[in-house]
Amino acid sequence: MKALYFEEHGGADKLAYGDRPEPEPGTGEVRIRLKTAALNHLDLFVLRGIPGIPIGLPHIGGADGAGVVEALGEGVEGIEVGEEVVFDPGLSCGGCEFCRAGEQSLCVGFGVLGEHNDGTFAESVVVSALSLAPRPQHLSWEESAAFGLAHLTAWRMLINRGGLRPGETVLIHGIGGGVSVACLQLAKLVGAQVIVTSRSEEKLQRAADLGADHVLPSDDQVARGVRRMTGKRGADVVVDSVGDATWMQSLKAAAKGGRIVTCGATSGANPAEEIRLIFWNQLSIIGSTMGSREDWRSLVAAVNAHQLKPVIDTVLPLAEGRAAYERMDQAEQFAKIVLSIDG
Repeated sequence: MKALYFEEHGGADKLAYGDRPEPEPGTGEVRIRLKTAALNHLDLFVLRGIPGIPIGLPHIGGADGAGVVEALGEGVEGIEVGEEVVFDPGLSCGGCEFCRAGEQSLCVGFGVLGEHNDGTFAESVVVSALSLAPRPQHLSWEESAAFGLAHLTAWRMLINRGGLRPGETVLIHGIGGGVSVACLQLAKLVGAQVIVTSRSEEKLQRAADLGADHVLPSDDQVARGVRRMTGKRGADVVVDSVGDATWMQSLKAAAKGGRIVTCGATSGANPAEEIRLIFWNQLSIIGSTMGSREDWRSLVAAVNAHQLKPVIDTVLPLAEGRAAYERMDQAEQFAKIVLSIDG
């Protein structure tokens, strides 16, 4: 099969497009003939190499995809060859205490498709049959590939972990990435007031067009702007996946009793801290990673019920995947970059 892969860590110049062995489904697995796949920032981290996480080489990246079931592993029931599907990119053991409790993203061996094994930047991929969901028919193939990891992460952050409620105010740092745009869409679906930040005027305008109630430039005055917009009250929920560059502004912008939810640290993992703001304002600092199978089922149901569509930035053929990586690396995209695999 054709695939986009790398044999050593580094930049986009390490990527190659060529032939790789087609995977065979094991017990409880299915092989998907992919139509489309989508990039996440995780793919950049995997390409560069993540300290402490061994990655077998050669390696195929990609967590997100959509396609057609073409082969069933032993023991798979209730799924037919030819079904159009999307899938949860989370990997879990199924047997630990957390998996048994339905909290797969807390699994002691939790991983992500395309990070801990070969992923979706190829003509075929093998996934657990338990991860499948029927492809939402109101979505194009490109859109079908684009809502998996980002919207699942956003769902767990806002709905499950953050407990966002109608009428609350949410601050989203760094609008433009897949997760931040997904958070904007889901927050508006809930009925929240949304404030977003970015260094790009163009991205702020795009966010306003998508329903953001207020926009702010990303600088050291974000908290002051949030206080001004909320009558000095602050944001009930702050979404911070940026880290070093925004963490202090998050602490200052949160309302008393507010929740700061984080799923990443793209600008650095060791930000300055002010613990007095946390205890005096009784803030909750909440970590969140991907989502459980129940989160996934709830997300797919919401996508179908509300005809939700992920935002597509660019579509490129798989053979031009290096350009897709470069666009993401330069932070030029707004939301999802998609790879077309079957032409």
